[in-house]
Amino acid sequence: MDSLLPVPLFVAFFYLMMRYGCGADMRSGGCGHSSHGHTLKNEDLDNHGSSHVKQLTRDPVCGMEIETERASNSTRYGLVTYYFCSTDCYRKFQERPEYFAEIDRSEKRYIA
Repeated sequence: MDSLLPVPLFVAFFYLMMRYGCGADMRSGGCGHSSHGHTLKNEDLDNHGSSHVKQLTRDPVCGMEIETERASNSTRYGLVTYYFCSTDCYRKFQERPEYFAEIDRSEKRYIA
């Protein structure tokens, strides 16, 4: 009988954690993780208290995530505008745009 006592204690502990603890908000990501900004748009407050949306994108050459407003350079290839973290990445893209554009397209296919 002593060996069965831990089972109901564990079940009670698990129930309380799911009901009131970290698992209480499981539908929105648990522990409020749904608000961590895992999407490509993050809201930020400016000096006047109004919110504006920061558009994030990925540099097709090095893969670094950057804000489109702060990109070092940008170029349009086909129907897509690409943004770059540095002049070096921009130069590498200009040398072989079809290569990096195809890598970007194939990565987007596997994300969805």
